[in-house]
Amino acid sequence: MSGVYRDHAPVRATDPETGDRRPPAASPPVPLIVLEPEGSARGGIVVLHEARELADALLEFMKSLTGDGWIVVAPDLFHRGATTGDKVFGADLFVDFDASFDWLIRRGVFPDCVGVLGFDSAGTAALLVATDRPIGAAVSVAAPGIAEPLTDQATALIHAAPRLQAPWLGLYGAADSATPLEEVECLRDAAARAPVATLVVTYPGLHHRADEPGLDAHADNEHTAVDARTRIFDWFDSHLR
Repeated sequence: MSGVYRDHAPVRATDPETGDRRPPAASPPVPLIVLEPEGSARGGIVVLHEARELADALLEFMKSLTGDGWIVVAPDLFHRGATTGDKVFGADLFVDFDASFDWLIRRGVFPDCVGVLGFDSAGTAALLVATDRPIGAAVSVAAPGIAEPLTDQATALIHAAPRLQAPWLGLYGAADSATPLEEVECLRDAAARAPVATLVVTYPGLHHRADEPGLDAHADNEHTAVDARTRIFDWFDSHLR
């Protein structure tokens, strides 16, 4: 089914870490927004995001990924009643990712052709998923929590990055106060110790995200937006095979 629609992904009946069965009342299905391409899909991308509803810019970006042949699924990480301002990490994050991953597998996507993409704190989540799940590639944009964890359920990225199991791309603004450049450089070094391909890109003068034009008056928006989007597409093209 091509186009944009909503679906629900059942949660795994057992905890993959402990093997314990999950009680049905504690395992509601995960609401998804799904975008499917025309014709056969090349693979799937799980887009983690920070709000109950998708921003127009993010939805357009997801449509562009679909236009490149990917099935895109965006799980509602707040379906348990958390508010938009909350950050979803820990067991709940992995339960929701696993449900989205399994949904894609049931659609015929091979595990190594599943990627994960996140922006801001959801980019932090994307890196953490890539340290603990057998996926094909991960991309984080402006992911904070580099030197200090965002919550007690997250790990500081400089400690998580050496454990990456999937090729990871990180995109950062060099002037972003939420992700100081010296911390980004430490993250670059930490990621280089992972046994997979990693790349950290910084954009001089950019105060925040490089993927959306018009957000930062201190940077060459058009150039950085085009470059960032190209790198995201190329990363998935190279590693989801």
